[in-house]
Amino acid sequence: MKRLFTFISILILLLLLTCSGCTNAPKSPPITSVPTTELPSTTTTLPSITATPVPLRTLPSGLDVDLQLSKDRTNSDITLHYNGGRGLLFVQKIMMRVTRSDGTVEEQYLNGGKKPNQGDEIVVTGTRGSDWCEVYVTTNGTTYKVIDEHLIVGGFYNGG
Repeated sequence: MKRLFTFISILILLLLLTCSGCTNAPKSPPITSVPTTELPSTTTTLPSITATPVPLRTLPSGLDVDLQLSKDRTNSDITLHYNGGRGLLFVQKIMMRVTRSDGTVEEQYLNGGKKPNQGDEIVVTGTRGSDWCEVYVTTNGTTYKVIDEHLIVGGFYNGG
C-alpha cells in the first residue's frame, strides 16, 4: 500500500512538472534598438560645505581613545594623531573622512585599515577653506563616530 501511494505521488509530481512549462502566454514583441544621442558634457561646481555636524556616539566606558585632530596653518594639511587610551587593546580600526571645501572626499585608515598602533597618524591634504572631518573608531565590532568637525586654517569652525 505504501509503495502504491509513493508511486502515484511520483507520477502526479512528474505530470505537474511536465505541465508547468506549458502556458499560452502571448509572445513578447521583438526588441528594437533606439538610436542614442550623445549629451554635451557639463561641469558643475559644488557649493561649500553647509552640512551641520551630527551627534557623536560616545565610546563605552573604559574603551575611550585619545585622538588629536589639527589643520596646519602653512599648508592646510589635516593631521589625525592616535595617542592610545584605555581602549587601546580593543580598537580594531580608525578611519578619517575629509570632505574638502571644493567638494572632494577622501577617506584614510590608520595603519592601512589594520589594528592601529599608539603613535600612528594620518595626514590628508586640506584646502584653505572650511574642510569637514569625521573620524570613526571600530571597537569590538561596533563603529562609533567620535569626531565631527569643520576645520579652518588655524583651528576649528563650529558651523555657526
